[in-house]
Amino acid sequence: MRFLMILKAAPPATEPPPGLMDAIMKLGADATAAGALLDTAGLAPSVAGARVSLADGRLSVTDGPFAEAKETISYALYEVRSRQEAVEWASRFLAVHRDMWPGWEGDTEILKVFGPEDFA
Repeated sequence: MRFLMILKAAPPATEPPPGLMDAIMKLGADATAAGALLDTAGLAPSVAGARVSLADGRLSVTDGPFAEAKETISYALYEVRSRQEAVEWASRFLAVHRDMWPGWEGDTEILKVFGPEDFA
């Protein structure tokens, strides 16, 4: 099963601590070696984006930034055996932030990506 993980966080008040990126890269390497991590990337702030909406039969385009308090800052695509395994990987990622960057707050949305097995 594939799961898309979307990381959202408020803009941090402080710079990332030394070693955080190394710890994130190690976790990514562990996930890749386990055959779980398929793709990951950071995302530019919403100021660089746009939102296309459909309402009442009309399309509209809104340039960023968007009003949400938290920005979508990265994504990761995992292939794992269960939703619980996806939750475990996301928890490990957030635990790195908790342990290395006191005060940092964010959350990860975990969404199942439909595959052929979902359409009998």
